[in-house]
Amino acid sequence: MNPIEQLRQKLPLSIQRLADLAYNYWWSWTSDRLSLFRDIYPEVWESTNRNPVAVLNSVDPVRLSQLASDPIYIQRVKHMAEKFDSYMQETDTWAARVAPHITRDRPIIYFSAEFGIHESLPIYSGGLGILAGDHLKSASDLGLPIVGVGLLYRQGYFHQRINRHGWQEDYYIDSNFDEMPLQLMVDGNGDPITITLSIRERPVNIQIWKAMVGRTVLYLLDTDREDNDPIDRWLTGHLYGGNKDTRIAQEMLLGIGGVRALKALGVQPSLYHLNEGHAAFCTLEIAREQMQQTSRSFHEVEPQVRERCVFTTHTPVPAGHDSFTADLMDSSFAEYWRELGLTRHQFLTLGARRLGDPWEPFNMTVLALRMCRTANGVSRLHGQVSRQMWQILYPDCQEDEVPIGHITNGVHVRSWTAPLMADLYNQYLGEDWSHRVSDAQVWSQIDRVPDGELWWRHQILKNRLVNHARSQAKKARENRGGDISEIEACDRLLDPDVLTIGFARRFSLYKRAYLLLQDPERMVRILANPERPVQLVFAGKAHPADEQGKRVLQRLFEWREKHPEVRDRVAFLEDYDIHTAQKLVQGVDVWLNTPRRPLEASGTSGQKVCLNGGLNFSILDGWWCEGYQESPNGKGINGWAIGKDAEAEDQNQQDRWDAESLYHLLESEIVPLYYDRDRTGLSPGWCAMMKASIKTNAPVFNTDRMISEYVTKVYAPEAKVTAEPVFAEAIA
Repeated sequence: MNPIEQLRQKLPLSIQRLADLAYNYWWSWTSDRLSLFRDIYPEVWESTNRNPVAVLNSVDPVRLSQLASDPIYIQRVKHMAEKFDSYMQETDTWAARVAPHITRDRPIIYFSAEFGIHESLPIYSGGLGILAGDHLKSASDLGLPIVGVGLLYRQGYFHQRINRHGWQEDYYIDSNFDEMPLQLMVDGNGDPITITLSIRERPVNIQIWKAMVGRTVLYLLDTDREDNDPIDRWLTGHLYGGNKDTRIAQEMLLGIGGVRALKALGVQPSLYHLNEGHAAFCTLEIAREQMQQTSRSFHEVEPQVRERCVFTTHTPVPAGHDSFTADLMDSSFAEYWRELGLTRHQFLTLGARRLGDPWEPFNMTVLALRMCRTANGVSRLHGQVSRQMWQILYPDCQEDEVPIGHITNGVHVRSWTAPLMADLYNQYLGEDWSHRVSDAQVWSQIDRVPDGELWWRHQILKNRLVNHARSQAKKARENRGGDISEIEACDRLLDPDVLTIGFARRFSLYKRAYLLLQDPERMVRILANPERPVQLVFAGKAHPADEQGKRVLQRLFEWREKHPEVRDRVAFLEDYDIHTAQKLVQGVDVWLNTPRRPLEASGTSGQKVCLNGGLNFSILDGWWCEGYQESPNGKGINGWAIGKDAEAEDQNQQDRWDAESLYHLLESEIVPLYYDRDRTGLSPGWCAMMKASIKTNAPVFNTDRMISEYVTKVYAPEAKVTAEPVFAEAIA
């Protein structure tokens, strides 16, 4: 019996449909997502990372009887189940009309090393995973047949705590897959469907789990089986953990294992989409399969493989492009390249950036670029940077002719818009606004919203963020043994009436969190201004191996402790995850982004902020190069640009320029505008900028628009002929 049926049988008849809803992450972007499962057991809901399956499995018979006899709750379940059924059964979708030849019998396969679907499925670390999750959600909403393939990590990405010295400590927690919205794939006898892959000269058995993301299926591979060597059971232990040996093994699992898993499940792909280079080995397995089926050589099937594969690159940072030494490739692939009919030299050449260099490592991005028919960056600027980075692979092309395009990232609007803001949009943009998030005319109606209505809703969301920050700070201080005065001080942390700036991202040097502290005393004066105070909310993790990133984080803590006048004005939220991210992007007034240009490929957090009335204050990098608009006098219309396009060859000089621009904009434009209030206590200028940000950015930087571009530019270019405006049907 599958787990959905088991759970259904546990529940009383009147609320049995909760089982179907709990096992499909569709619930997480519906209008009732905050309350239907939470109201069962609020404490358990929070303690299980808002996991509906765990909540339903833990509920006692008395509480079940209460719910099953409550006519209002029964009606809520019935209403949500009806919407769910309508959504799942819809056939006349945007994708069905625009690209009818992409069918559920021949879906697009979407490979990614991480997926950020929801905090209860902790198999993500940051932007790449969140983008992958939003990609699957919009594909579902638009009716595009996509199947995701990833790895199911027993302990996911690391958890973070900060010790009394401001130093990040890392720890891990096991996931109980049986208590999560996952189904183990089994055969007719009820035995797990498995595949086998040779890794480190040992056979590794891999089982497959399924998560439902609306109409989209996500398959996740898992090596934590008793019939595997103890070392191999940990191959799917951690996301981005371990050494190069572990990384290459995980990428073999994802790419080669992923193709074999699809075959074992009877899935017949029409196209493979590689979301970053981690899955590039899949191209070799596709070639191997075709060679077996057709008795042709690798070079004969290579054009057909290339025609079926597309690639998205996500970073201009060299460390983000995995590469492996020739020795490691020898120990991992010596048998495999023989199955491809290739010599060692021919095989290693597939991943060589510079041909003829015996010391050249095997680069996964190079393999993907060579074996895929299209490649794209994730913003206009990133496309330009990528063409420059990889021109060496195309010696006959000028830089602007290198065949790497761009499709700018977006966000899943229905997941990231706060319900309170969605309610506002229902009233003023029309109840079908969430079906038409790429329609600029819909968003232009934001001007109809009274300033006071927009302002008070955002204030409520900011108040929620402040309370969340206080609660998290109290837990953190209790965990590290803080005294009673330290813990009680959390009740004074932050003020919902103060201009609030958010900064949340990976603490890597190129993100430049330290830019705020270029002139630490000046920053103190800005925050502690008695007339017009400012407060900062930080979140983010440094990779466990990134000592420099950890030091940047520690410097922020040391600076805060050194200046008592700003201790209540600076908060750090530990263990950044999707739940905290939602609180932040929905509650801040200003979103600060300070990457070293042009190393931010896209960034999407600022796009989420726009949906909730926040304003962006960012280096002109990634998506903000396309989103930022200014008036003829050089003032920002929908946000602010730090440093404009000024670039220095010396990085220290660039830091000084950008820090000066940051401080100047805060002092001369941002803070004065926020506190320039009328008789009602509102800032008309700030409200005008909020509306400008919403109506200029929301219709463009969303994954509905992004998916439509992938369909018409990458997946099915012939669909351009019949393309119609993006419209997501049957969405609650």
